[in-house]
Amino acid sequence: MAFQAGGQRSAPRPVPVSLEAQAYLQDCAVLLEAVPHPSVVLDHRWDVVLSNSAFASLFREVSPHPTAMPGDNFLRFVLFHPDAGTVLGEHESSWCLPMLAHFADAVERHGHDHGLQAIRREIAQDPLMEAAFRQGLPHWIRAVGERAVRHDGAVRPVTHPDPRWGATDCRVMDETTPTLEEMGYTRLTLVLREARRDRSRGRTARPTAAHLRVVPAPEV
Repeated sequence: MAFQAGGQRSAPRPVPVSLEAQAYLQDCAVLLEAVPHPSVVLDHRWDVVLSNSAFASLFREVSPHPTAMPGDNFLRFVLFHPDAGTVLGEHESSWCLPMLAHFADAVERHGHDHGLQAIRREIAQDPLMEAAFRQGLPHWIRAVGERAVRHDGAVRPVTHPDPRWGATDCRVMDETTPTLEEMGYTRLTLVLREARRDRSRGRTARPTAAHLRVVPAPEV
């Protein structure tokens, strides 16, 4: 895990890059830690390369999971962790479907990547999730437009365990530098809004395939 809850600075994951690139990532970790909002660097599989204390704090109350912890792989957390909807409000429309859209694009570009194929198999093993991916996702993209799929600039609801924030919104900011892009990494920062939302929002949906309502349940 790139960052363990407990307040220490995130350490870059071991990656096969040059010493210069490793030094860049070390400095990037320092920069992330200076940011008061949740900030994370992800690779093309959504494995967490770097994250800061604010990111760990946002997800500090999620229960342990063998494969879908937010500090390990953010896509797996969104799709498969049973606690995702307690932190990520409007889980299906605001988080799950946009992430599935990005995943579909990644599979098209990196079709032979073993990590992405493993996630694809997990999706296929759940009939509702598979139906959402194959049938519901294209329909949803047509309905909302391509812009709704983008991360950068999207305003999405979250529920922070710190009552000073509580149920609020965050704006997703893509802060990927050219150097990070060359490494195949993406940096996202969730800029938390001060405006409070109804605390009941974001806590009602459990983030499992059973709550992917974009397509009907398969007949049996």
